[in-house]
Amino acid sequence: MAVTYAQRHGLKPLGAGIGLRRSFYGELPRTERALDWVEIIPENFLTLGGRSQRAVEACKERWPVLPHGVGLNIGGPDALDEDYVRGLTALVKRVDAPFFSDHLCYSRLDGVYLHDLLPLPFSEAAVEHVVPRVREVMDRVGRPFLLENPSYYARMPGGTLQEADFLRHVVEQADCGLLLDVNNVYVNALNHGYDARAFIDALPLERVVQIHLAGHTRYPDVIVDTHGDRVCDDVWSLYRHVLARTGPVATLIEWDQDIPSLDAVLDEADAARTVLREAPGR
Repeated sequence: MAVTYAQRHGLKPLGAGIGLRRSFYGELPRTERALDWVEIIPENFLTLGGRSQRAVEACKERWPVLPHGVGLNIGGPDALDEDYVRGLTALVKRVDAPFFSDHLCYSRLDGVYLHDLLPLPFSEAAVEHVVPRVREVMDRVGRPFLLENPSYYARMPGGTLQEADFLRHVVEQADCGLLLDVNNVYVNALNHGYDARAFIDALPLERVVQIHLAGHTRYPDVIVDTHGDRVCDDVWSLYRHVLARTGPVATLIEWDQDIPSLDAVLDEADAARTVLREAPGR
């Protein structure tokens, strides 16, 4: 078997984690329940202070802390935000993260943050634009970097590649890792009419270092990636399909809307940990 991206960088499977959300700042660092790692949204912690700083530091004492950004704007036409990259670099080092991640999308235009993760055209031109930006970020931060496959609700014009081929070209040419959001695959597959398992099988799975699982919301004509519910049975099934090909991979339960009790989120992490234990070794 070929050496994986994780193996090349000495990254071990971390188990099951959850996100550090504001409502958990006080309770999470004191929980006695099983937890393997914690993910933070760096935009909320770039200027650490007060309660936020205490929560991150308390989590760091117990678990690995991994930054997962929403504002890097890796696919946008604007130059990379110097202040953001500088702050991200400092945060990654402060929490001693083994790796960090963001989305393969754009989120800023003409200096204005759009407060959304918008898809790129699946094209050779977009690959050529993104790859050097990914390499620059990795060089400056100095840690392995993962790109996440985003959910999207319309195909951007100018696409010349299949989505899976686009993802492959970006991560292989940039030599970065892949954060595979299984719920996003499921949502996109249903919204755009393709086979989720065939899509996964076409990805460079040897580059998957982390997986996201989340809930979504069904409407009559679309499924929306809301992160506001439990992981559904179909997504759990798709998760098992991935792990049968990758072996155990660090897995995060994302719950960002209608956030329930900490115990409810940890229950989902427990379920993911059970599936991870059943997965074949790499």
